[in-house]
Amino acid sequence: MSTLTSRASGATGCAARANASTVASARSRVAASAPRRGATTTTRAAVGGKTPDAIVNVDLGDRSYPIYIGAGLLDDGVALRSHVRGSTCLVVTNTTIAGLGYLDRTVSALRAADANLRVETVVLPDGEEHKNLDVLNMVYTKALETRLDRGTTFVALGGGVIGDMTGYAAASYQRGVKFVQIPTTVMAMVDSSVGGKTGVNHALGKNMIGAFYQPECVLIDTDSLKTLPDREFASGIAEIIKYGLIRDGSFFEWLEANVDKLLSRDQDALVYAIERSCINKAEVVAADEKEGGVRATLNLGHTFGHAIETGIGYGEWLHGEAVSTGMCMAADMSYRLGWIDASLKDRTIELLKKYNLPIDVPESMTVDTFMDLMAVDKKAANGKMKFILLKGALGECVFTGDFDQTKLKDTLEAYVK
Repeated sequence: MSTLTSRASGATGCAARANASTVASARSRVAASAPRRGATTTTRAAVGGKTPDAIVNVDLGDRSYPIYIGAGLLDDGVALRSHVRGSTCLVVTNTTIAGLGYLDRTVSALRAADANLRVETVVLPDGEEHKNLDVLNMVYTKALETRLDRGTTFVALGGGVIGDMTGYAAASYQRGVKFVQIPTTVMAMVDSSVGGKTGVNHALGKNMIGAFYQPECVLIDTDSLKTLPDREFASGIAEIIKYGLIRDGSFFEWLEANVDKLLSRDQDALVYAIERSCINKAEVVAADEKEGGVRATLNLGHTFGHAIETGIGYGEWLHGEAVSTGMCMAADMSYRLGWIDASLKDRTIELLKKYNLPIDVPESMTVDTFMDLMAVDKKAANGKMKFILLKGALGECVFTGDFDQTKLKDTLEAYVK
């Protein structure tokens, strides 16, 4: 079986990078790195009434789209309206986000930008445990009750669950309508809102029902992080750390050096971390939009992590918390295989601890539970489990099913108490 390798951006870049023109970051605050492919950064310029701190473009030909990053962008109805096609839209959010006033602000901003725009809303229950087909039907029902046609745009206002569900609703409603992402959590800003993965969970597996469907734009208002609970903030940091481990070693080192700034939600640190994460994600998506190869490397720790989420019940642990422990297990397995040295394994675990993330497996998990759930993971092929593992220097990884299976058993037995 072939093994797919992803290397640090500071070295030669992903093995399967897109052949788009090479561009470097235009913003002086971004640390020097090798030229990047598949994502471009745009010099700061007013979009609507606001000036974003950064704009990252996801290069997918005629389906390319911008990611706007900055403070106060949620109130920029002009910018948002420019990506809402047609004369109607449906804003999908959850009870928590609506309760914080973000729904009213979004609706007001859109109506202020265009008094003729008809804005409908639907509020879903909050939490991973509600990411299912039954709750998704609330979106379809609202759209049908208000007679929204194929010219409408769905607007996802919330975290990863809302983004995934709204995107899938958009992909399937009347065989496809446009949609926009407005992520309000770190997790959604740096990962789930970018790249077009949409879907819902099934009782037997996470994200087993879904589609690849790209948004018209991603609008990231960093001010929304001011109301994000510390636990959810830390959960998103796990995905940021992932980029450093799999392909951007210098970013990992920046994360090690800036723990206090990031945890204190310093604006410059936030924008930098979000932008660099989005650049990494956009490059991989441009190279492999539908996860036929190198995009799978974005799932470091996710095979173990998804098993934890499913095994203990959706919503018990946040996604990033499960991924954090999963990355510890992946680092441990990589070390046992002799693919990384002990210092990289230790640095991985230590950094996750510093960002207040879990590094141990929940007590209710067993080796058999892990094996049963990982066997139905989406990355499994022909009955064989495949993992993203670290191999080589910091920022290098592989996606493979070719490894000594006894090392997987050793890792599971070491982590399961």
